[in-house]
Amino acid sequence: MSTEILSAAASYIIQQDYAAYTEEQHQTWAELVDHLLPEIEKHAAQEYLNGFEIIGLERDRLPNLASITERLAPRTGWSSTPVSGFLPAPAFFEMLGTRRFPTTIWLRSRESLEYTPEPDIFHDVFGHVPMHAHPVFASFLEHYGRVCASISDANILEKLGRIFWYTVEFGLIREQDRIKVYGSGLISSRSECRNVVDGHCAVREFVLDEVLNTPVKVDELHKLLFVVSSFDQIYESMHEAEKRALSGRL
Repeated sequence: MSTEILSAAASYIIQQDYAAYTEEQHQTWAELVDHLLPEIEKHAAQEYLNGFEIIGLERDRLPNLASITERLAPRTGWSSTPVSGFLPAPAFFEMLGTRRFPTTIWLRSRESLEYTPEPDIFHDVFGHVPMHAHPVFASFLEHYGRVCASISDANILEKLGRIFWYTVEFGLIREQDRIKVYGSGLISSRSECRNVVDGHCAVREFVLDEVLNTPVKVDELHKLLFVVSSFDQIYESMHEAEKRALSGRL
């Protein structure tokens, strides 16, 4: 786990009071997992499923972030770091660049099982964190954070944000000629996952130029997503994007 001192993100980091979660909240977590896991076991990338086991996610209890980090840090150097809520971009990038994943600790209510407008612990941990156990993906995510933390141009950051959106949030990977999901927005939303599985979303090969030129839409189910052949592909694409950003060609 990184020991680098944070500046932009320091004031947002808090402690997770695990004992403060109620039995009703643990039950809500269990309902969320029961609702999604059968679908995920069929359609998620093997790397995600491996990570789920590695970090020790429980089906009927909310995740203890300290315990997850104990399992994750020796493998990839990442931690699940509790934060107070939504982070401004500089703080978010700083945390990614030091292998600290900003993790919200609140949980949606039972009335909002299918959707919540802002990330909660279910989206952050169930959706994101298993992938942090994969060494190549983990390195890609750190590099993304470091690159974005060094850039102030909003237009360049918006373009780089499309790489994040179509990989970390809504990424697909091909496994033995089958399309599998690994992005957190697909993992943590049954409707988004079914949208892909049922063929309502076009799937194209991950080509950096096309990804960079595909705007993000957050107010509707996706009509187009991109599939990679391996996580080395997004790692290499991020390095190419960095070169273009530094040379003014992005």
